[in-house]
Parts: sequence; C-alpha cells; structure tokens
Amino acid sequence: MKLSPTLISLASVFQIPIRIRVILSSSSTPPQAPFSTSSPFLARKALQNKVDKRITLIRYHLNHPAIPRPLRFSRLRALRHWTIHRAAQLHLHNTRRREEMELERQYNSMRAACEELRVGLDDGGRLYRQATTRKGLFGGIKMEKEVVGNGGVPIEYARAQVDGPPRGGWDHGWTR
Repeated sequence: MKLSPTLISLASVFQIPIRIRVILSSSSTPPQAPFSTSSPFLARKALQNKVDKRITLIRYHLNHPAIPRPLRFSRLRALRHWTIHRAAQLHLHNTRRREEMELERQYNSMRAACEELRVGLDDGGRLYRQATTRKGLFGGIKMEKEVVGNGGVPIEYARAQVDGPPRGGWDHGWTR
C-alpha cells in the first residue's frame, strides 16, 4: 500500500507512527534475509517445536503428582544420608545372617540327634521310627473303634480355602 504525501505529513504532525514497506519493483521475487541460505518454508518448519513422544512420556512420569520428587541434598547432607542408609543396610544384613545361622545351627543339631537315634542305639532304629512317625499327627486318636477329634484331617482342610468368609459367619460353638 502506497501512502500519499498528505497522509504522511498528517501522521508526522499528530505523531502517529507509520510503517512504510518498500517494494522493489525491479525484482519479481520477495526479498529474503541476506544471512539465510535456506528457503522460507524450511526456516519456518525449523522454528516449530518437534515433540518426541518418548520424552513427553518420561517427563510425565517423572513429574507425576503421585511420584514423590527425588531427594536433592547438599554434599554434606548427601554424605550423611548415604552413611546412615549404609549403616542401616549393614545392620539388617547382620541381623538376617545371625538369624539364618541360628536356624542352621538348630537344623544341624536336630539332624545329628535324629542320626544318633537312627544309628547310634542298638535297638535297630526303633526310637527313630517312633520319633518320626506321623500317625495321629492331626488329632485323629482312635479309642475303641471311634475316632476322637477331626479324624486325622488337618484343620486347614476342614473347609475349602477360599477368598471370602463362610456363609454362616463365625461358628462360636466349634471345638476341636
């Protein structure tokens, strides 16, 4: 758009800023920036943000409100935190190892006692067989052709194991 000299003088009197675009009539192509060697289409496309779905997902899960923020400590506080955490882990490890060693000691002692009963006595292993028998283990004691108790059935098998409670609720009168 070409402005008349009258409009230009009025704009200067009333201090209205105007922009005049200079159109070069000698060249048929629009002027390009002298520092760019790429076409305007490629330059516009480069300005657009390229969204990578993987980065978006990572950012979403890192900054999700359900996930607490990572701990950010100063050097001394981080060293203090690591030292306390490592000491706690060592204590747990030592406690577990101590318990495991105690169980192993008990197991070895029982195994040695059973071996002594089986071989060490001159009764042919009778005491060992009596000590390791499983007859009547679950309460099925026979008294003159009658079974007292639950008949040798483990209490876990008295009712089918299901996720929900029984229909009748708790049986307060039940005894073994």
